[in-house]
Amino acid sequence: MNRFTKILLGGTILGAAAFAFAPRVHAAITEPEALEQKDSDQNQLKSVTGMVVGEGDAPLPQSVVYLKNMKTLAVKSFIADDAGAFRFYALSPNTDYQVYAEYNGQRSGTKTISAFDSKTKVEMTLKIDIKK
Repeated sequence: MNRFTKILLGGTILGAAAFAFAPRVHAAITEPEALEQKDSDQNQLKSVTGMVVGEGDAPLPQSVVYLKNMKTLAVKSFIADDAGAFRFYALSPNTDYQVYAEYNGQRSGTKTISAFDSKTKVEMTLKIDIKK
């Protein structure tokens, strides 16, 4: 058998094998159960939204909100928008988190989000007492 025949035969065999397995892979991806499982996993994720406020519940724009994962000790931050709003999405439901805010060197109290809390949407207000 010459080199060209070997290459042609090998390519044909690989192509046939790929074709034979392709329908199974496609079926696994489009199975309704697989899609439902993916949707239910996404529905399990938590989100945290809220406001950072000062005296008289006035919003504190540009304050920095920190979210600490108590399992990994990783910290994410978010700079509050002009209305003092912040948000963190796609959080693990099986992890405790601590949240606090800072504004001009002042800090809010720390709030804890427990893994035992089954709510998937957590809303909170972080208050910072501005000292002059």
